Amino acid sequence: MPESITEPLSLTLGQVMKRPPVACLPGETVRRAIQSMRELAIGSMVVVNSDRIPVGILTLRDIADRVVLESGAVDGPIERVMTPHPVTLPVTDTAYRAALTMIRRGVRHIVLVEGGRLAGIVSERDLFGLQSSPLRALSAAIKGAANLEAIERFGRDINDLALKLYEQGVAVGTLTAFVAALNDLLTERVVQLEFASSELEGLSCCWILMGSEGRSEQTLATDQDNGIIFAVTPGRSAESVRAAILPVAKRINQALDRAGYRLCPGNIMACNPQWTLSLDEWRQRFERWIDSGSPEALLHGAIFFDLRPLHGDLALGGELRHWLMQHAPRNPRFLHQMAANALKNRPPLGWLRRFAVDDEDRINLKLNGATLFVDAARIFSLAHGIDEVNTERRLRAAAPLLRVPPHEVDAWIAAYYHIQGLRLRRQADCMRQGLPADNRIDPSALHDFDRRVLVTALEQARTVQARIALDHRA
Repeated sequence: MPESITEPLSLTLGQVMKRPPVACLPGETVRRAIQSMRELAIGSMVVVNSDRIPVGILTLRDIADRVVLESGAVDGPIERVMTPHPVTLPVTDTAYRAALTMIRRGVRHIVLVEGGRLAGIVSERDLFGLQSSPLRALSAAIKGAANLEAIERFGRDINDLALKLYEQGVAVGTLTAFVAALNDLLTERVVQLEFASSELEGLSCCWILMGSEGRSEQTLATDQDNGIIFAVTPGRSAESVRAAILPVAKRINQALDRAGYRLCPGNIMACNPQWTLSLDEWRQRFERWIDSGSPEALLHGAIFFDLRPLHGDLALGGELRHWLMQHAPRNPRFLHQMAANALKNRPPLGWLRRFAVDDEDRINLKLNGATLFVDAARIFSLAHGIDEVNTERRLRAAAPLLRVPPHEVDAWIAAYYHIQGLRLRRQADCMRQGLPADNRIDPSALHDFDRRVLVTALEQARTVQARIALDHRA
């Protein structure tokens, strides 16, 4: 059964919500709101306008910070002390998306909306059946770090926490999402500090993530794949702007390396002038890849088409992705070449459901397992202009367009997460032994049940690849 059906954090927020929402109008007195909160034993009050659209929230923290110490505040209107613009999510969104939002935004309540109107509220306590306090404490510490030295130590803390969550049995999709959220926070804080302390005044640039970082699918062992998009200011050339940014990018890459995010062996990093480009230069680079279909283009497509803007002028990243989603579907020849290239990497299965191992009797679960689903999801998203980078979300968004029934796409996603789980197990074993983490397993060392499930997962990869071959005649 797919992980997304069985794990609690993949329930919808409507399913997680404990009770109907309690709300008041902005003119309600703080005293009356506090009395209602005490009578109902709740820790927050949502403030709505006359159309039931949330405009604020009053929490116990607000009461302590703004009401208790301010003379007369308790008899004033709630709109004076509420937190305006509460964090909202659709009631149909998933619990784990809300959990990630809490970690990233540093809040303990998410207001649920339906059609823009109040539908409910969920708290941190509602969401977390796992150890939430270390996640919250670590995210708060990262966001509050004042210098690079402090941040670099948190990289090890993230890995240690991820290992503990894995050992506690946290589901694979949730675990990788939490790891990605914390990695995003750490990277963003490093970029933020370096951008602020450097002479980049007046320059508009955006730090972008690619590869597994872009897809938010990092495991316990990861390296860097990043770049920068910048705008060329009037009176300057792209070369002069790039020259100003590159020293900053190098310091960021080095700081991330010290934090445990290894330098990319292929040098796909912002400190490389090839990957710190103006918006026009990025467009030209992608256009050349898409229109040429060269081996270089296909190689880079596996990483760069998963780009996600992280920090800075996010509109630059959004504009590039929007252009890419419009341009890629117009070139069926390139999509055919991507499909043919992906199909060269076949599931490691031989006759009679036996594994096809390498010279050391191993299978690389990343290259010959997870990548099969990642590549397929990327091709589906590019072919149909789906502006998603995460593999599960790409597959789910593509399924109705491909006329794939829900139970079939559920099987694809379950297979993908099973392989990811075996990767995590292997990496955790390596880390416990003090060895560099890798993705290579000996299938004969698995117990019988795991071997059978791995075979089934790889057979699902065959099914996905058959769909690629059908759609693109590859």
